[in-house]
Amino acid sequence: MRVVALHVAPERHAPMEERAAIEVVAGRGVVGDRWFGTRHRHVSVQSAEALAEAAADLGRPVPPSATRRTVTVSGLDVPTEPGARLLVGGEGGVLLEVVRVAAPCRIMETSMGPGGAAALRRRGGSILRALSSGTIRVGDPVVLV
Repeated sequence: MRVVALHVAPERHAPMEERAAIEVVAGRGVVGDRWFGTRHRHVSVQSAEALAEAAADLGRPVPPSATRRTVTVSGLDVPTEPGARLLVGGEGGVLLEVVRVAAPCRIMETSMGPGGAAALRRRGGSILRALSSGTIRVGDPVVLV
């Protein structure tokens, strides 16, 4: 279970920017992301395997950036139960707690094309709050705790 992609958008509706690493601040979120400082929507996490399923349904590729999620992981079913926790990263890691399911929105009809939101239904990942601070890098391990 590893981080395979990281993306941020500096403001609402801005294109997603790929990153090799992101800084997470406990109680605030991802530095430089449009949701930084919000109450609970600190980090969004999705599964690469779920994206592959959505791509099969759509008949076209679904790049991680098209879903507007922050962290894409591989080898893990992203938990959706509020209170579930993920530890992401190396030494010490960043502790994240599920707040809710990340429902697909109408913006995905633009970023993914027609049918994008429907293809992600029950595959959109989760919204998590940051319980600790640290750096998350592509390649970092992810553990359900």
